Amino acid sequence: MKTVTLNFPDSIDLSEFDVKMILAGQLYQQAKLSSGQAAGLVGISKREFIELMGKFGFSVFSESLGDLRRDISHA
Repeated sequence: MKTVTLNFPDSIDLSEFDVKMILAGQLYQQAKLSSGQAAGLVGISKREFIELMGKFGFSVFSESLGDLRRDISHA
Protein backbone atom coordinates (compact mmCIF):
# COMPACT_ATOMS: atom_id res chain seq x y z
CA MET A 1 0.00 0.00 0.00
CA LYS A 2 1.21 3.51 -0.80
CA THR A 3 1.46 6.24 1.83
CA VAL A 4 0.71 9.85 0.93
CA THR A 5 1.32 12.87 3.13
CA LEU A 6 -0.70 16.03 2.45
CA ASN A 7 -0.10 19.46 3.90
CA PHE A 8 -2.90 22.00 3.65
CA PRO A 9 -3.80 25.15 5.58
CA ASP A 10 -5.52 24.87 8.95
CA SER A 11 -8.21 27.14 7.50
CA ILE A 12 -9.45 24.17 5.45
CA ASP A 13 -11.75 22.42 7.90
CA LEU A 14 -11.24 18.78 6.88
CA SER A 15 -10.57 15.84 9.15
CA GLU A 16 -8.43 12.88 8.14
CA PHE A 17 -11.68 10.93 7.73
CA ASP A 18 -13.07 13.59 5.38
CA VAL A 19 -9.94 13.50 3.21
CA LYS A 20 -10.08 9.70 3.04
CA MET A 21 -13.78 9.80 2.07
CA ILE A 22 -13.17 12.39 -0.64
CA LEU A 23 -10.28 10.42 -2.10
CA ALA A 24 -12.08 7.08 -1.87
CA GLY A 25 -15.26 8.57 -3.34
CA GLN A 26 -13.35 10.05 -6.27
CA LEU A 27 -11.49 6.81 -6.97
CA TYR A 28 -14.78 4.92 -6.74
CA GLN A 29 -16.48 7.33 -9.18
CA GLN A 30 -13.57 6.86 -11.60
CA ALA A 31 -14.00 3.07 -11.31
CA LYS A 32 -10.47 2.69 -9.95
CA LEU A 33 -11.84 1.10 -6.75
CA SER A 34 -14.91 -1.00 -6.00
CA SER A 35 -17.17 0.21 -3.20
CA GLY A 36 -15.66 -2.45 -0.93
CA GLN A 37 -12.11 -1.35 -1.73
CA ALA A 38 -13.06 2.31 -1.23
CA ALA A 39 -14.63 1.47 2.13
CA GLY A 40 -11.46 -0.37 3.13
CA LEU A 41 -9.37 2.68 2.22
CA VAL A 42 -11.47 4.77 4.59
CA GLY A 43 -11.56 2.06 7.27
CA ILE A 44 -15.33 1.61 7.36
CA SER A 45 -17.81 -1.01 6.17
CA LYS A 46 -19.08 -1.07 2.60
CA ARG A 47 -22.55 -0.21 3.88
CA GLU A 48 -21.26 2.83 5.79
CA PHE A 49 -19.31 4.00 2.73
CA ILE A 50 -22.38 3.79 0.50
CA GLU A 51 -24.51 5.58 3.11
CA LEU A 52 -21.96 8.42 3.43
CA MET A 53 -21.31 8.95 -0.29
CA GLY A 54 -24.12 11.50 -0.71
CA LYS A 55 -22.84 13.58 2.21
CA PHE A 56 -19.56 13.96 0.34
CA GLY A 57 -21.18 14.79 -3.00
CA PHE A 58 -20.87 11.40 -4.69
CA SER A 59 -23.63 9.29 -6.21
CA VAL A 60 -23.85 5.55 -5.80
CA PHE A 61 -26.03 5.33 -8.89
CA SER A 62 -23.47 6.45 -11.46
CA GLU A 63 -22.20 2.91 -11.85
CA SER A 64 -22.81 0.87 -14.95
CA LEU A 65 -24.73 -2.38 -14.71
CA GLY A 66 -21.45 -4.27 -15.07
CA ASP A 67 -19.96 -2.35 -12.14
CA LEU A 68 -22.98 -3.14 -9.99
CA ARG A 69 -22.76 -6.82 -10.87
CA ARG A 70 -19.04 -6.83 -10.03
CA ASP A 71 -19.68 -5.20 -6.65
CA ILE A 72 -22.48 -7.65 -5.86
CA SER A 73 -20.28 -10.61 -6.77
CA HIS A 74 -17.54 -9.31 -4.44
CA ALA A 75 -19.91 -8.55 -1.53
